[in-house]
Amino acid sequence: MTQTTTTDTATTRADQLPQVHLPRNAGMELDMDWVARVQANTSAIERRAASLPGRRSVKKAHQAAWLAKAVTLIDLTTLAGDDTPGRVRRLCAKARQPVRADLLEALGLPAITTGAVCVYHDMIEVAVEALAGSGIPVAAVSTGFPAGLSPFHLRVAEIEESVKAGAEEIDIVISRRHVLTGNWQALYDEMREFRAACGEAHVKAILATGELGTLRNVARASLVCMMAGADFIKTSTGKESVNATLPVSLTMVRAIRDYEARSGFEVGYKPAGGISKAKDSLVYLSLMKEELGDRWLQPDLFRFGASSLLGDIERQLEHHVTGAYSAGYRHGIG
Repeated sequence: MTQTTTTDTATTRADQLPQVHLPRNAGMELDMDWVARVQANTSAIERRAASLPGRRSVKKAHQAAWLAKAVTLIDLTTLAGDDTPGRVRRLCAKARQPVRADLLEALGLPAITTGAVCVYHDMIEVAVEALAGSGIPVAAVSTGFPAGLSPFHLRVAEIEESVKAGAEEIDIVISRRHVLTGNWQALYDEMREFRAACGEAHVKAILATGELGTLRNVARASLVCMMAGADFIKTSTGKESVNATLPVSLTMVRAIRDYEARSGFEVGYKPAGGISKAKDSLVYLSLMKEELGDRWLQPDLFRFGASSLLGDIERQLEHHVTGAYSAGYRHGIG
């Protein structure tokens, strides 16, 4: 699909993703024949995923540039029961300047920000105020996160309240039982209603892939959520015992590729949970580049659901500049 520009006055705010202007995924009618045909060759997927870390090496200045790119794709997140306004403000300050200015200057890189800040509903207003004027969107987890088992009307109302509070992105959790029982119509209808409740806010569908049983279920759930209008599909809440993995990611990004080929709409991808090392971010970036192309290396189509990842990336960048690793306290993250 052709990318629109900021001068395209025919494109309204509701039709744009934060940061980069791109037509939203309008969705399509549920195609049960297509869903039924979706399969996943687990052994082949695992072989391909296993090849990713070992065959690609990015060194020196190129590695520093790729790591800086990874920073711009992070949804800097705090989802703890003891979150306070002060913690969220510190996190937002880090989102505004995720890497120390002296390191960026030494690397010859411009000022950068993270892709978004992700919080619970109660912290949305604090985050919106702290990020005012930065262009960094606030994302909120919703729909009974992380289990998604609260009454349906309350899940829809939660989305509406978060949008009203200022969230530009809503991370919803699907009902896993619909996938496990093969009730694809129920999943489609649920996702469609969540999408409508979001209004102008953009919706990331969390599949909780560690609880879906098979890669075939992951592929089918990805496709159904995109048919229902999801702007992003996301692996995990970060609360499951198994979160983002390369085989799951490969399955989901190939579903995105198939959906784009059929519908013309580009859908984003967000691996979340378990990605804490700079070297892991490079593997995911190479996966996106090889499977979907350079367009999916922008924050409107790819995000990392992580916070500890940022600290390790900043340490690696300092090592590149100075030749020595620094103590963690030199890279405060809130």
